[in-house]
Amino acid sequence: MVAQTLEKAGREKPVKKVAVVILNYNGKDFLRKFLPLVIERTGKDAEIWVADNNSLDGSTEVMEEEFPHVRLIENKYNAGFAGGYNMALRQIEADYYVLLNSDIEVTDNWINPVMKLMESDKNIAVCQPKIISYYDQSLFEYAGASGGFIDKYGYPFCRGRIFQDVEKDEGQYDDAREVFWATGACMFVKADIYHRFGGLDDDFFAHMEEIDFCWRLKNNGYKIMVCPSSTVYHVGGGTLPKQSARKTYLNFRNNFALLYKNLPKEKLFYTFFVRLIFDGIAAIKFLLEGGVMDFVAVIEAHLYFYRNHARLKEKRKALTQKQVSNIYRKNIVLQYHLGKKKKFTDLDPDDFSEKGED
Repeated sequence: MVAQTLEKAGREKPVKKVAVVILNYNGKDFLRKFLPLVIERTGKDAEIWVADNNSLDGSTEVMEEEFPHVRLIENKYNAGFAGGYNMALRQIEADYYVLLNSDIEVTDNWINPVMKLMESDKNIAVCQPKIISYYDQSLFEYAGASGGFIDKYGYPFCRGRIFQDVEKDEGQYDDAREVFWATGACMFVKADIYHRFGGLDDDFFAHMEEIDFCWRLKNNGYKIMVCPSSTVYHVGGGTLPKQSARKTYLNFRNNFALLYKNLPKEKLFYTFFVRLIFDGIAAIKFLLEGGVMDFVAVIEAHLYFYRNHARLKEKRKALTQKQVSNIYRKNIVLQYHLGKKKKFTDLDPDDFSEKGED
């Protein structure tokens, strides 16, 4: 009877073992709101795990009392998004992991379209669904939209979102295609590849760790994809508020680190020289707008890089760096502010690098 129901719905049971892993930190309200829907709409397509990052709000008690049948991992301390997932995933055996934020509402049959795409090509390592705003479901959501990209200086943007401009979802990005990075808010990844390449970088703690991870995989010949035939709704900003000096620090610090770790040698000096100029402009802008703590955060992010250069150099030496595809060859900052290119469709497709191109 169950098989007939699945057949009528046009669904095929995955042949691989899938583990949906929700990393939680002080998110008991999100667990109560969204976990029942994950359970209902995942069914037998995957095992569901919650990894708690040493929450202080009674999250583990909520799990034990209200969701006793969901597998629970209790991390001994809050290691952030990156370290928290690394600790949890070392304890979970599966063929595929789905890293899922606690503030996401999944939809019916959200797993199988992604699985079908990933199983179609052995070189696909990571994939994300289409990410729509939970509060306004006509809009893409900031963190991921319909797949992520970076420009040649490391500035990230998405199909559906450039900086703070978020587009309406009108089906314009409903094609499954290769992208540069997939959002950590809902990331499907082949488990053996995750572990083989060291998972997320613990030192990032949070923010841009998924871009660094995807870049490492691309440097080793793997593909990152988006599968818009699967959709989820994301609240966003569940860990840090959008305006946060801590978030500013992590974003600038981690962006510098991922550039240093992954850029080809011949691009390092020029890229960092240009970024020093743009980061200086950003810091002054924060200061003029009254964001003293954001100004300090940019300075601290750069000081971190200089203080930890030896450590980062060792990481870089252990990695592969080469020319990869889907990097925007222009400066998205100038294109956005001076060129008034607010939508992904405003960008010339010929300005995105093919494999091996500058």
